[in-house]
Amino acid sequence: MEGKENRKTVTLCGASSYEQKYYFNQQFQSLPENIKKELQAMCVLFTEDVGGILTLEFEPDGTLEFKVRADDHDYLFDEIGCGLKIRQYQREKRELLEALKLFYRVVFLGERMEDTE
Repeated sequence: MEGKENRKTVTLCGASSYEQKYYFNQQFQSLPENIKKELQAMCVLFTEDVGGILTLEFEPDGTLEFKVRADDHDYLFDEIGCGLKIRQYQREKRELLEALKLFYRVVFLGERMEDTE
């Protein structure tokens, strides 16, 4: 039986429209500066457009998920826009997202490059 630590998600970054703050996990400090800036812009623009809280999280298997939460009483949160914006990012930022998944699987999960293809 696997330990619980093997099943936790790892947050890469996130932004909150409520606190107007951006968070970047320092475990990923080795990412190139332009990637970090692109992630920040993506998260902040997302929360400015639709509201709520967006986090990009790695699942235990290395997949990268967009997680969105909104306060129950946030009547300005755009639920439809949220889904559309995520699909837009998945399309437009596909190469970036794939590279981040590969980075995570190699650096954090210890997979070899050949195993990730």
